[in-house]
Amino acid sequence: MLEIMTIVGARPQFIKAAVFSRRVRTAPFVDKIHEVLVHTGQHYDDTMSDVFFRDMEIPEPEYNLGIGSGTHGATTGAMLAGIEKLIIERKPDVVLVYGDTNSTLAGALAASKLHIPVAHVEAGLRSFMMAMPEEQNRVLTDHLSTWLFCPTSTAVDNLQKEGIGISKPQKPTADNKDVVECGDIMYEGSLFYREKAIEKTKDFMAKVPKKFYLLTIHRAENTDDRERMASIVRAINRFKDVEAVFPVHPRTRKMLVQYGLQFESHVHLIDPVGYFEMLALENACEFVLTDSGGVQKEAYFFGKPCITLRESTEWVELVAHGWNRLTGANEKKIDEALAEMPVLGDKHLLYGEGTTSKAIADVLLENS
Repeated sequence: MLEIMTIVGARPQFIKAAVFSRRVRTAPFVDKIHEVLVHTGQHYDDTMSDVFFRDMEIPEPEYNLGIGSGTHGATTGAMLAGIEKLIIERKPDVVLVYGDTNSTLAGALAASKLHIPVAHVEAGLRSFMMAMPEEQNRVLTDHLSTWLFCPTSTAVDNLQKEGIGISKPQKPTADNKDVVECGDIMYEGSLFYREKAIEKTKDFMAKVPKKFYLLTIHRAENTDDRERMASIVRAINRFKDVEAVFPVHPRTRKMLVQYGLQFESHVHLIDPVGYFEMLALENACEFVLTDSGGVQKEAYFFGKPCITLRESTEWVELVAHGWNRLTGANEKKIDEALAEMPVLGDKHLLYGEGTTSKAIADVLLENS
């Protein structure tokens, strides 16, 4: 039986892992694949972690490293040491990592040093801004991995420009990688959980304005820069045509207080929400204003246009097809984009057909 050690730590990774974990615990994979779930503890409060395992109805992780928050070096180092110990103990056949967090990099690096092949889901994404910690994590993880599971053809092209995946290997290794375009695992998750989310969140949604847009801000490039945050807050405060619902990440709330910035009454600040509440908000909103990579995509999954508070995005196809508009923290650009909302993009199936987890399981079984 193939043993896969899956490393998760941040909430978006939990959602992606839920899709794959559910797949490998059902026929025909349940007798062929054994998954060991490892939670690094990168997001450690109940709202951002434990609620996932209850609501998604998948097993609790076998291991929780309980690392918590801290500096990049301290947390990544602690994760690296903890994951290395587990790999030595369990001797998995494959280590599976998702996305672009410190947990992703720590898992990939620990496995690579111990000569355990790495499978990277959401490989090939590039913002081309190496100052972003997420960009550093995703590039390094791609170059350490054996299997690179790409959500789009753009991601495949990005890897080929770096000399990866030019030809199909007979036996994939870290030096001769297998690049697979398999669609987006988050799209598969949204299809599966959409109706459940609507049903489970009726009481929550009853307290939300009938007409609203969804706001999220958590990226360090915004939250750690007072001028950028001030510019964003001023633009949002000026736009009063539609109320905003803003689930506030604890660190974002802390920085708003530290900077002395306040939103006006048409912006409803609420505590962080679980995955189902977020899906329900995305389903019901008029449009989305965010700096989150995942929320940009989810907006598209629900047919909602998005304004992104970044200068670049990994999801360039959303911009190309008119679903996403990049403004950065430029007040004038935010003003103009808000005034034009909602503007729908072209109808294209950009992220596969919702069978990503099966494709990943098939490839790993075939080549391991």
